[in-house]
Amino acid sequence: MRTAVQLSWRLLRGGGRNSMLGTFLTLAAVAVSTGLLLFAVGADHAFLQRAHADAWRHPGGTSADPSAIEALSTDYVQGKPITVVDLAALKGDAPVPPGMPRFPKPGEVWTSPALARLMRELPADQLAERFPHRAGTLGRGALVHPGELVAVVGRTADDPAMTADRDAVEHLGTSGGPTRIDRFATGASWGAGIYLWLAGLASVLMVVPLLVFGGAAARLTVARRDARLAALRLVGATPGQVVAITAAEAVLTAAAGAVAGLALYAAAVPALARITIAGGGWFAGDLWPGPAVLAGVLAGVPLLVGASAVAGLRRVVVGPLGVARRETPPGMRAARIVALLAVVAAFGAVGGGLVDMGRAGMVILMVFLMLAFLTINFAGPWVVAVIGHLTVAAARGPARLLAGRRLVDDPRSAWRTVAGVALTGFIAGFFALLNTPASTGEARDELRLAVPYARSAAVAEQARGRLAGLDADVSVRRTETGDGAPAAAGPATATGVVVVEVSGAAAVDRARTALSGLVPGRTATAPADDEVTGDRLLADLRTGALIVLAVSFLLAITSAGITGASAVLDRRQAYAMLRLAGTPLSVLDRARRQETLIPLAVMGGGSLLAGLFFSLPFAQGFGLSGLAGLAGFVVLGFGGIIGASALSRPLLRSVTADPAPRPD
Repeated sequence: MRTAVQLSWRLLRGGGRNSMLGTFLTLAAVAVSTGLLLFAVGADHAFLQRAHADAWRHPGGTSADPSAIEALSTDYVQGKPITVVDLAALKGDAPVPPGMPRFPKPGEVWTSPALARLMRELPADQLAERFPHRAGTLGRGALVHPGELVAVVGRTADDPAMTADRDAVEHLGTSGGPTRIDRFATGASWGAGIYLWLAGLASVLMVVPLLVFGGAAARLTVARRDARLAALRLVGATPGQVVAITAAEAVLTAAAGAVAGLALYAAAVPALARITIAGGGWFAGDLWPGPAVLAGVLAGVPLLVGASAVAGLRRVVVGPLGVARRETPPGMRAARIVALLAVVAAFGAVGGGLVDMGRAGMVILMVFLMLAFLTINFAGPWVVAVIGHLTVAAARGPARLLAGRRLVDDPRSAWRTVAGVALTGFIAGFFALLNTPASTGEARDELRLAVPYARSAAVAEQARGRLAGLDADVSVRRTETGDGAPAAAGPATATGVVVVEVSGAAAVDRARTALSGLVPGRTATAPADDEVTGDRLLADLRTGALIVLAVSFLLAITSAGITGASAVLDRRQAYAMLRLAGTPLSVLDRARRQETLIPLAVMGGGSLLAGLFFSLPFAQGFGLSGLAGLAGFVVLGFGGIIGASALSRPLLRSVTADPAPRPD
């Protein structure tokens, strides 16, 4: 292996400037792939850490030998939710909550740093008076994100707040308990579970194109490398030596690229931590996957690149003379397109029922998305070859004829140039119909507090006393009971809602503070509070879609630029000979652009339609946001490819300026 490494280094140094440039292109491709792969893996790790930090607040099942009582409620200030965890010890061995040095004593309040800061900034009657006797600050282990508002309140076991019933079932993860426990829950809550599944879906949409691009990185400047290795075979190198040389060159280059990708990701982490999801940014440490996963990525990327490079050596090992003579490889089979059509047909048969299958449906959807990506990439070269034949048949000028012949002769190389944008088209199409608008409900300066109707008059009178000094109107409304019985069944079974009407956001927060603890286990809420969780989730869906599209476009444009430059280097002898034969540089440049744009138009449009098809079972309507997304894809896709292609023009001029043979 040492000899193979030394020989690879000698061949690389002796290949001249163009050889070094080709190696640099491969290194850059691997660096971008590794950086974006770490982002996808790091995002999954971060959401898992959030789920762990959120789990302990949600009371689990009742313990047979409890040591504490736990209850959960949600208060609000300035329209932001405040997670309130009430704890009461039953024994001396009550479990210590995460992020705290000990179990809270009765009357103590521990707050998150963001809540403590807000308590200092706002007038006391708007927030701080709700949480008197503040004893300490919650640590990292208790928080989902740095800006989260959390309060842990210590109580006695017979405190009315620990005996009064709350919602029988958690309502969107905002309330629960009181429950007798012996340990804190560790499983993902309802809300955290949704984000974990969405993060998994986003990872599939990002990771599969990244792996495709990473594998393609090993095949950059493939023609030049094959010719060099074929020459070695012809002068006596054994197949094993050729494989060792190729593997050494690919793995060493990819290892350097992987380290560069790690550095790129490390530089991007501070900016990534500012992305707002689920109400806040991220702890930078959460965005770093564990040491084992990080080591696996850094080792796996070079191995993937090396395996991809070795897999392309069959022609060199078996038939080096054909490579040296630059014979056209045999055509590809139509089974490639059949595989894609089979995946589309299978999804059409089962896709309509995925919505009703819950988590199982999500898993099946992820599998189909992976298969769709892989089969699009598998069928791409075959489709490009067909496009090439049609382009040759319809050519009316030298530029288009040259472009068509290039597509026919090397469809795999042409596909690598447009694969990134084609796969991004699938993602853009998939998200185009998932454009549920945010709630348009109007916020009202009104607070509601549910109580048994028999107590509603007394509670309303107490509320008036607490609200003295505020311009507030207190009234009582009758509604249905919790079990669905009509309100007319009688005051003993009806539910009352104490309604407090005030004017202005500051007055709402003052009223919330005044009413805090009026009904144990219940908080006064505004109509807009019920929409906070849903609106936040919808906003996060849109943010996630934009992030996935941004990553995909970055990958696509980078792929187009790097593979385009690599293709010019691979064909520099052909370009130089055509220049010597009198072909104008403008014709060569037009041919180079057309061999990219023609398959891009066909494959980009086809993959976009495929993405639309896969999103139909989950479609929420095709509105303006969907149109904007598709229009943005078309503009960014074609504009990015044209821009990346333009970067290869100076290289084309350079390789055709001097057609003299160079060391290779």
